Amino acid sequence: MAAKPILTLDDAKRVAAAAEAEAVKNDWKVVIAVVDDGGHLLYLQRGHDTQFGSVETAIAKAHAAVAFQRPTKASEDAVLSGRLIHLALPGVIPAEGGVPLQRDDVIIGGLGISGVRSFQDGQIAQAGMSAL
Repeated sequence: MAAKPILTLDDAKRVAAAAEAEAVKNDWKVVIAVVDDGGHLLYLQRGHDTQFGSVETAIAKAHAAVAFQRPTKASEDAVLSGRLIHLALPGVIPAEGGVPLQRDDVIIGGLGISGVRSFQDGQIAQAGMSAL
């Protein structure tokens, strides 16, 4: 039986560092959350001057990306196109910035970014995801 790929703490730190580099490059203050494949928080990073309201949002975006196995942008796009049922689904965050993290086509965790406009959160999340 083949071993299931996992997200290690070192992986989470590498993903967060790449996301942080993108945020710093653009002078954006954000919270970076990394969860495992069960949606449990593995790593969280928040600068001292980043709004604390983004902490739970970043965690929720990362969790939703794992739970629904797709970027949170998919729900944002659905809501914007009139599919309001997404607003009633438990745990959905209809805002870009949450992405599933994959290894060997297996979802091993999620990354959530919150603190700036949703498309900017998404840009940072893409940078973080690319480090994996």
